[in-house]
Amino acid sequence: MAAHTMTKNIKPLAGIRVADFTRIFAGPYCAQLLGDLGADVVKVEIPKTGDPLRTQGPPFHEGNGLTFYAANRNKRSITLDMQTDRGKAIGRELCLKADVVLENFRPDVMGRLGLGYEELSLESPRLIYASMSGFGADGPDSMKGAFDLTIQAIGGYMNITGPRGGEPIKLGTSAFDIITGINCHAAVLAALYQRTTTGCGQKIETSLLESEVAFLTNAALEYLITGNEPQKWGSEHAQQVPYKAFAAKDGWIVIGAGFNNLFIEFCKVLGREDVSADPRFAELAVRVANRDALYEILDREVGKHEKAELVVRLDAVKVPCALVNNIRQVFAHPQVQHRHMEQRLRHPRYGDVPSLGPAVKFSGFDITDGWVAPPTLGEHTLDVLSDWLGYADDEVGRLRQQGVV
Repeated sequence: MAAHTMTKNIKPLAGIRVADFTRIFAGPYCAQLLGDLGADVVKVEIPKTGDPLRTQGPPFHEGNGLTFYAANRNKRSITLDMQTDRGKAIGRELCLKADVVLENFRPDVMGRLGLGYEELSLESPRLIYASMSGFGADGPDSMKGAFDLTIQAIGGYMNITGPRGGEPIKLGTSAFDIITGINCHAAVLAALYQRTTTGCGQKIETSLLESEVAFLTNAALEYLITGNEPQKWGSEHAQQVPYKAFAAKDGWIVIGAGFNNLFIEFCKVLGREDVSADPRFAELAVRVANRDALYEILDREVGKHEKAELVVRLDAVKVPCALVNNIRQVFAHPQVQHRHMEQRLRHPRYGDVPSLGPAVKFSGFDITDGWVAPPTLGEHTLDVLSDWLGYADDEVGRLRQQGVV
């Protein structure tokens, strides 16, 4: 990005206060994205134990499970026992000072604590209140708990993921925790923008299940339009052939050459122009119908080549292809390095910790400027209670002695 366009590095959410009552992954990931954009995110945690992700492991780094670091940069941590009356009262004070409240408990929890949207919005009509859950805010399964694994099963992804005819396979990360966090982040930004014209906040509801079903996209429409159940295709594509991972002589390469112009070039590179001229394969629709016969030929031909050599030749004729990288190779990739997708954040107690770079860059500000490492448990309790609520040091000290914070 051009430095001369950034006269002031003021981030778009500077001055926005976020009271983050979430834990595990989806909610903290949403809060992290808001913190990346300059919001003052206060992570409210249970005294002594904190967010369960702190203890998920091994492996651990400086006492925290590694996944904790993936979703908690750019936040301040306070501890608060909301099972006590004083803790509930402080939680309410935080909510009423916030622009945004995030929570991902089961739908009845915040209401029982006196922190439901309906009650808070009476005193703070500008409040934006985002609730994330496993199954949704209401309905027959709304009170059920969920993990990404169970949601991937219920929402259909495990039935369309994996090799043809194989067992159900979970995606390689907790994908729908992350997607739910991204969806909620976008919704909070939309609500903040609408508040600039209406002056009013609102309640946002999303869930892992709704995020997953929405993410089914063309697979869902295949069923809704045709009545046909989408199948597992491994690395293949239901409507594009050839399009999959191939085993070269020395490793794996993916090639996407489904459209006719790409298929013709692919066959030329393999020295098999006869294949693209074969009536069984000459058009995309017949390639889809005859995929197994075509792949029997292409698998054999690709297996004669070294993967790097094949990538160079396919790149030269603009046929989409790529080596199948492991994670070490991802972060050694020159394009990944050029786009600054690995960051290092400094913490005064535990030093440097790696972090991922932003998926989106902006010309008007440097999104990574001022990023800070995930906090230790309760690291900012005194600071937050002082600058959000005006508590004096001795009052915070008494609350600590009472086990409230």
